[in-house]
Amino acid sequence: MTRPAVAADERAPTLATGPDVVVEAGTDARYARAGYRAYALTLLTGVYVFSYIDRKIIFIVQEPIKAEFGLSDAQLGFLTGFVFMLFYAAFGIPFARWADTGVRRTVVAVAIGAWSVMTMLSGLAQTYTQLLLTRIGVAVGESGSSPPSHSMISDIFPLERRGRAMSMYTAGIYLGVLVAFAMGGWISENFGWRTAFLVVGAPGLLMALVVRTTLEEPRRGMADRLERVEPAPALGEVLRMLWSRRSFRYLVAGATMSAFFTNNLIGWMPSFLIRSHGMAIGEVGLWLALILGIAGGAGAFAGGWLGDRLGLRDRRWYVLAPAVALGLALPMTLATFIVSSESLSLAAYCVPVLVSGMYAGPAIAMTHAMVSSRARAMASAVFFFIQNLIGLGLGPLLVGALSDWLAPAYGAESLRYSLLVALTVATIAAIAMFSLASRHLRADLAAAGVHSPTAAPH
Repeated sequence: MTRPAVAADERAPTLATGPDVVVEAGTDARYARAGYRAYALTLLTGVYVFSYIDRKIIFIVQEPIKAEFGLSDAQLGFLTGFVFMLFYAAFGIPFARWADTGVRRTVVAVAIGAWSVMTMLSGLAQTYTQLLLTRIGVAVGESGSSPPSHSMISDIFPLERRGRAMSMYTAGIYLGVLVAFAMGGWISENFGWRTAFLVVGAPGLLMALVVRTTLEEPRRGMADRLERVEPAPALGEVLRMLWSRRSFRYLVAGATMSAFFTNNLIGWMPSFLIRSHGMAIGEVGLWLALILGIAGGAGAFAGGWLGDRLGLRDRRWYVLAPAVALGLALPMTLATFIVSSESLSLAAYCVPVLVSGMYAGPAIAMTHAMVSSRARAMASAVFFFIQNLIGLGLGPLLVGALSDWLAPAYGAESLRYSLLVALTVATIAAIAMFSLASRHLRADLAAAGVHSPTAAPH
């Protein structure tokens, strides 16, 4: 018998509970239409775009900020990396718990409204400390976006299409960077870096209203055709569930090293081009916007497409494809920072940018496959806690500190050599971790009840 559609209740996300199962509130009716599924994915991707506009705007304006406040590279790395990701990772856990037990669209709407206000306040900062506090506010707000969005996407799309859906969502990173760098560079050059924060923060308030009023809450377990799902597990139970999967341990380690690679590749490139090639901030913003938006977005989607396509034969390709891509791109990664011509550097840069986001969609899809539908937001939060705190948080700080240490010997070129060392190490480590994850993935998915792509569904 087909389960009747039931509208979600803000106060009571479940219809009935028993000792072992929960009958979920939510709707199947609107999501039965392909058009509405596409709308929901596009809207959530749009939220992620806004997230990365507000998160990455600081990278394109960090040189004028450094000059105004008299900062070192280590202080810049602390501002843009460690302190941001510390709070982003920590607050992701309670937001994920709210998402697993409450109405996820509301969590997303509240989050985007909060970080948009804090982005605008960043433009009013008069000291390094004030800017640090507003960026912490942005981090707290943004921590409530991805876990509930991931959870909804997994309930909308079945496993065989989930990699592509997650990768489309991940492409929002590069579209957000495109806007942040293009707008931020131009606005900063013509009106100052504070105006850039004010301009990019304001539209998020409208996006929050659109999410809250037009996005339907999907029924949990809908894409997996589950009539009943388990109650939302506690954090400790989710941690034990994930830690019991050896493939997850290596998968999150590989994702962490990939995030280290990606964040430094994106975050320090404007400073590298300004210092080593003498480019103007507006010119840098335009070129990087085009490269990151087009090549990065295409690569992010390609990762999910390859994972879903090759995964029809062997699910290990979800983690092997990003590893192979990183290895093939390593020579061009090195060339980006070795060549003396800015044109050749930008041309070489297209290749590592293309592969930098290929891991994210498949990694989240496989993580969600290892847990129950009511644990997906928390699983994403745990994944992000590890990945972001180390890969995104420590990454800019370590690269900045290494650049400062090399400065007495190499002067303005210290950042070039810092990036060469850091990105090479991160690439090799990511390849090794993804390869180890592939050895255990099939067994762990089977233990989680996910059938082999060559076997009939249970």
